[in-house]
Amino acid sequence: MKKLYISLLLSAFVSLFALGWLLDTFSQTSTNNLDDFAWQKMMMQGFSEQIAQVAPLKRTRKTIQLNDHFSQDLTYQKNTTLALPDSLLSELYLPGGLVLEDELGFYLLKSSPKFKDYHLELRLTKTQSSSNNFDLFLTLSFYAGVCILMWIWLSPLTKRLSILNEASQKFASGNLSARIKISKFTYIYDVEAAFNRMAGQIQKLIEENKLLASSMSHDIRTPVACLRFGLDAALDAQDNDKKDRYLERMETDLDQMECMLNSYLEFATLEKNSYQISISPVNLSPYLHDLVRQIKPKLDNKKLIAKIECDSVEVEADLHWLARAVTNLLSNACDFAEQRILIRAVTSNTSFYLTIEDDGPGISPDNWKSVFTPFFKEQTHRDRSNKSYGLGLAIAAKVADWHFGIIKVDKSPDLSGARFTLKLPLRPPIQTNKNS
Repeated sequence: MKKLYISLLLSAFVSLFALGWLLDTFSQTSTNNLDDFAWQKMMMQGFSEQIAQVAPLKRTRKTIQLNDHFSQDLTYQKNTTLALPDSLLSELYLPGGLVLEDELGFYLLKSSPKFKDYHLELRLTKTQSSSNNFDLFLTLSFYAGVCILMWIWLSPLTKRLSILNEASQKFASGNLSARIKISKFTYIYDVEAAFNRMAGQIQKLIEENKLLASSMSHDIRTPVACLRFGLDAALDAQDNDKKDRYLERMETDLDQMECMLNSYLEFATLEKNSYQISISPVNLSPYLHDLVRQIKPKLDNKKLIAKIECDSVEVEADLHWLARAVTNLLSNACDFAEQRILIRAVTSNTSFYLTIEDDGPGISPDNWKSVFTPFFKEQTHRDRSNKSYGLGLAIAAKVADWHFGIIKVDKSPDLSGARFTLKLPLRPPIQTNKNS
């Protein structure tokens, strides 16, 4: 929004100040170049020359003759009748004379060294409408210029708002894939980016809820059927030992159902944690070593060797959820690795890349995108244990999304197994309370 505010201030400044300065310059130029009394001054110059050629006693009569002949309001008077300072009196002798204004209008005064104690006075008539029309033209030009400049500024803004409104209506009508193609020149980049992110989160949430409902309805049928069968068998059994065995099986089915429901409910309430993450700085190398030590019992149980290659660099992230994502990836590698797990962390100017590789059977390329889907289970040699419901990698993908990062999987070039790559920004743009 900062770009919007700055552009608004700049457009207002250009409209008010630049247009005002241009029109004022034009007005001054027009006023300076246009002399409303040019021909009167030329005529006054001729009058003064003719008056100067006659004898002093005949100058008043000559003035009356000129007045009658040219139909002008011309008089010949003494300079003592003028209440003017010396600076203005000296202008009487200039070629154009001196133009003054009183309550009756304008008048032109002209004198000559040949009759320096007297002066000629000529009443002037000036049409005020032309000046008023010119001022009106300048005023209308100013407001028209402001409107044009503001329209130039508002036109792309209204266009982007129309695009945003159209995308919102499409999304509201059920088209969950509706997005805005963001332009780097838009004034509302943050608003458009926020809309796209909001739409993506809503779409993902709806899809996950549908998947949660379908997966739960599918997976819960087996333990329910077992419970129904065990209950019927226990009711029909006459031997107490058989009843006890049926009850033990029912208890096992209930434990499985409870574990399943807890996993589903945990994932269903996971999204609210995206608004509660807290960013903290951490040195990546000792942080990864601590996480590997936490899963060391699992590594020792399967006799696996985990090697860490990491630069000593400080990153910012939610330490709890980042640990959850990395631990899930390490646990997944432990499930399928045969001997070795390799953990690498490298950084660029803005991001860091964490890769976790194993020497297991790997993942089929057809399932590289599906493996991060909640409740996904690969129906091959990477089948999971009975207590796993395909949520570990989905949680890791969510943590990456919360930090404005990405996660992907491919084949390890060194160990030939699966390689998971977690890319996160060094300083994620998350508006949260920052721990010191």
